[in-house]
Amino acid sequence: MTSVSGYANRIAWVDLSEKRVEYLEVDEDEAAKFIGGRGLGGRFLLKHAIGKDPLSPENILVIMVGPMTGSDAPLSNRIAAITRSPLTGAFADSHCGGYAGPALKLSGFDGVVLTNASDKPVLLVAKNGTITIEDAKALWGKTTFDAYQSVKRRYGAEAVFYGIGPAGENMVKFANIMHFSRFAPGGRASGRCGTGAVMGSKRVKGLIMLPDLKRKPQPANPDKFKRAIEDSLRRIRESDITSPGKGGLSVYGTAVLVNVINELGAFPTRNAKQTIFEEAYYISGENLRGTILRRQWTCFMCPVACKRESEVKDGKFKHESEGPEYETVWALGAMTGLGHIEAVSYLNYLANSYGLDTIELGNTLAVACEASEKGLIKDSVKWGDADAFIELIKKIAYREGELGNLLAEGGASAAEKLGAPEISMSVKKLSIPAYDPRGAKGMGLTYATSNRGACHLRAYAISSEVLGIPYKTDPLAYDGKVDVVIYFERLFAVLDSMTFCKFSSFAMTKEDYAALYSGLTGIEVTPDDLDKIGERIWTQERYFNQLHGFSRKDDILPRRFFEEPSSHGQVYDREMFERMLDEYYRKHGYDPDGRVPEETLKNLGII
Repeated sequence: MTSVSGYANRIAWVDLSEKRVEYLEVDEDEAAKFIGGRGLGGRFLLKHAIGKDPLSPENILVIMVGPMTGSDAPLSNRIAAITRSPLTGAFADSHCGGYAGPALKLSGFDGVVLTNASDKPVLLVAKNGTITIEDAKALWGKTTFDAYQSVKRRYGAEAVFYGIGPAGENMVKFANIMHFSRFAPGGRASGRCGTGAVMGSKRVKGLIMLPDLKRKPQPANPDKFKRAIEDSLRRIRESDITSPGKGGLSVYGTAVLVNVINELGAFPTRNAKQTIFEEAYYISGENLRGTILRRQWTCFMCPVACKRESEVKDGKFKHESEGPEYETVWALGAMTGLGHIEAVSYLNYLANSYGLDTIELGNTLAVACEASEKGLIKDSVKWGDADAFIELIKKIAYREGELGNLLAEGGASAAEKLGAPEISMSVKKLSIPAYDPRGAKGMGLTYATSNRGACHLRAYAISSEVLGIPYKTDPLAYDGKVDVVIYFERLFAVLDSMTFCKFSSFAMTKEDYAALYSGLTGIEVTPDDLDKIGERIWTQERYFNQLHGFSRKDDILPRRFFEEPSSHGQVYDREMFERMLDEYYRKHGYDPDGRVPEETLKNLGII
């Protein structure tokens, strides 16, 4: 690769069985077509992970950043873990904010690819463009919090940790990768899809990064980059959502959405048997701010400061932890029938400590509650029973007992084994997030067509249906939602590859992203160019899934949404859903079964 600004031009290829590290340059043509992060990571997956069992040594785990990561661009702070999911068998990428992404870039890398598996626990240490493989026996078995404290003592206060807890070590199918640093001491998570289980299967406790600020990316066109930053920051300041100290995210955090979505009647409650939670206020951002908020944190180069750190000073829920975020207060709150902010925050603390994805955890606990209610399991797990949830979370993390081991497979697999797959609110075995499609039709199509399973961050249709971005649509309307979903699919594929926080899209425009990318890298792109890149990245992931047997049969919503009315008496119309799916495939250039034709793959430069 010729010298392109924004890239470290160095990817570590780590063979864990041989304890050998090779250093690769970034392919310039591939970078132009797939950018970095999710896109370039997906390229490695397509070349090296087809047909590989997710938890086998042959699978790979790619940890990637993008050209914008670590630069002065606002909200340019994400890191992506890309692999084949042990939870779904599909394409998986899991993103995290904070400082891990910039730390990897400032340690001299665009990415680290983990191949094969170690015979003993190890740590990878990134510093000055070099990866060393070090013994982690003393850290194996430790919670993420304790592991980070040990890392600080061993490597210093500047060390940035991106690693797993007991859940990842025990290969719980929805284990995550947690990130800690001196600026994010409460923990951030690469949560969805079970990437932590893949790291655990390779006997890697984590990646330690020792950044050097002298490695900060320098723009190819400083004047253009500076203007683009100024324009982006002005939009962020002017937005009612992102304005520092004024916007909803800054003041109340992501949980500002609780009351909004609950009033809409789209807040899945008690395993989505209802869509309004009568105790929603008690788990809302407003109540969190007035009760357990300790302080606010922000991510690298982010003026929004949506992150919270919570503290319960005494009692059985005593703890200090990051969050809880909107998705977490919903999943561990409304979805399980628990309306107690201190208890919900404590469950979040446990999940972060063990290294568990809170969305999947809450859904899995909800499956246990409904299974108990229906007499499908012998254990008593009642709605809103915080004490029972505390015990069960530990059992899941350590795969203790019959029920703990069952639920460690995830809600969808557990429901199937219990003979009641209909009680899992999941798509492609990934459980839904905090928006009920009966009250937000665009989110229904988003869940069904998402390449990684039920996911709100593949195409955040709520942005249009509730926030009016990029334009307002009726949440109960079906017409026009295909265009909204495709718009966000393409945009978010690009943001995940550059890598920007998706919250930037509440204020910034495609013109802003194009100007920032062009100013930093020196590669001139237009908004239309970004659309084409986004479609290429999206289709690459669809093709990866297609090679593993996924098709239209998998682009479906849970039966409950079609057949059981919401609290407002709404269902998702099955006929309209199928018509939307036909339109979606047609506009993407897929065949009626949702498969990507060879011609489309060639036209996009995927094969």
